[in-house]
Amino acid sequence: MSAVLNFKSHISELFAQALREVAPDLADVVILIERPKQVSHGDYACNLAMQLAKPLRKSPRDIAQALIAALPQSDVIAKVEIAGAGFINLFVTTAAKQAIVHAVLHAGAGYGHIHAGAGRRVQVEFVSANPTGPLHVGHGRGAAVGDCLCNVLHAAGWNVTREFYYNDAGAQIDNLTRSVQLRCKGVTPDDPSWPEAGYRGDYIADVARAYLACETVESDDQRTTGKGDVDDAIAIRHFAVAYLRREQDLDLRAFNVEFDVFSLESALYSEGKVDETVSRLIASGHTYELDDALWLRTTDFGDDKDRVMRKSDGGYTYFVPDVAYHLEKWRRGFVRVINEQGADHHSTITRVRAGLQALDVGIPRGWPDYVLHQMVTVLKNGEEVKISKRAGSYVTLRDLIDEVGCDATRYFLAARHPDSQLVFDIDLAKSKSNDNPVYYIQYAHARICTVLEAWGGERLVLLKADVGLLNSEYETALLQQLIDYPQVIEVAAQDLAPHLIAFYLKDLAASFHSYYNASRFLVDDEAVKCARLSLIAAAAQVIQNGLALLGVSAPEKM
Repeated sequence: MSAVLNFKSHISELFAQALREVAPDLADVVILIERPKQVSHGDYACNLAMQLAKPLRKSPRDIAQALIAALPQSDVIAKVEIAGAGFINLFVTTAAKQAIVHAVLHAGAGYGHIHAGAGRRVQVEFVSANPTGPLHVGHGRGAAVGDCLCNVLHAAGWNVTREFYYNDAGAQIDNLTRSVQLRCKGVTPDDPSWPEAGYRGDYIADVARAYLACETVESDDQRTTGKGDVDDAIAIRHFAVAYLRREQDLDLRAFNVEFDVFSLESALYSEGKVDETVSRLIASGHTYELDDALWLRTTDFGDDKDRVMRKSDGGYTYFVPDVAYHLEKWRRGFVRVINEQGADHHSTITRVRAGLQALDVGIPRGWPDYVLHQMVTVLKNGEEVKISKRAGSYVTLRDLIDEVGCDATRYFLAARHPDSQLVFDIDLAKSKSNDNPVYYIQYAHARICTVLEAWGGERLVLLKADVGLLNSEYETALLQQLIDYPQVIEVAAQDLAPHLIAFYLKDLAASFHSYYNASRFLVDDEAVKCARLSLIAAAAQVIQNGLALLGVSAPEKM
């Protein structure tokens, strides 16, 4: 039989064909295929008959019988049953499950990739830190979640663009400029004249020294040379932003995160896009003047109160350039946009969406999508770590990478639902024990590689192994884990939840370790040996594929 790479998609297509025969007028109904919670209910279940009961005015059980009768023949399906009010339970043949081993080995790094995105474009904006200092652990969580999400969406068939938006305008950049300027003049944060909103980290002194030394710094799209003139605030501003952008770039490269596009808030002003957006909003009729300020009537679009766009001093509030920026995203052809940001951005969502609706340019309601992550608490020796020697007031991303390595940092920051608080335990991340999920998963891969190295045979031999011999409870459990991988990618992409990959890998590693502890692989029986080796080689491939989505390495030795 030919191997099936995605059982859920295969079964869904079978029901789609049956639906076209049973109810052709309802052929666009969404078909849901799920894994039952109880093994006795089969491998997959479908509630399509219950969905069709009302429009067809028939009992679900009668519809279920008609659907089953119309299902095309498939080597995958062993048995189909009707349960309860009309659920359809399906049992997969043992041979189809065993064939997944060869399917994985043939597909290699491509196993698990699906076509849900159908090549459609999606832009994911993440990190988007102010260029006012080193990246902190919160930025690190955004980088890990955002980058893993991009990897998952790519595996799900989307054409992904990664984008970083620099907030290089506004009061924070003014405070940065003033802080560097004072350092250039020899004033330290201990001086009574130091501004309350000034930046106090040692990195400000580094920027000042580089500026006074007339160093040249290059970031992704900027090349700036310090002038040494302590009274030239504009030169200091440009240099400080470029210097700190370069530092953030270096942090991200150390974290194995790359971007396709960098956008600057300052460019929205210099290119007139903010003014153009404001003019469009005024022309739309959704603005009004009050108390010498310009207001946007965001209550027209579900906000709890209207919002100031232009303050009485003539400056724009922070959500206005965000609206202009997202208008540009729409103009660039991104029908789908996802913003991964810190939970402190929650209040801006309604305002940005309201502004985009008020523009009346065809942007759909609820656009863009948002993934918000909560704060990170760092523990070491059981106590919270709050500051960095370099940044002064917070723990930097580079601190974590230097302390526990890139792999552990990426895994721990991405391994929980973004909306949950995260405690990063440095001691756990560094431990070489089964309590450390990174070690536990990587050790499973390394164990398999060690067994295959001890065997020393040609991998091509495994493609011809008699997988029909894989029938123990441990082998059955591991086979089901391999079968589930494409569905995990599908759900992770659909729910914008890359942490599901981490959960899955931990369960897969657990299934392998149980199999390893209960079985021998290099047995005398050549057929049994090759069958077992082919299974664990397939498991190693899926572990490697899943770790790649998280940006974590799959070592062959540990």
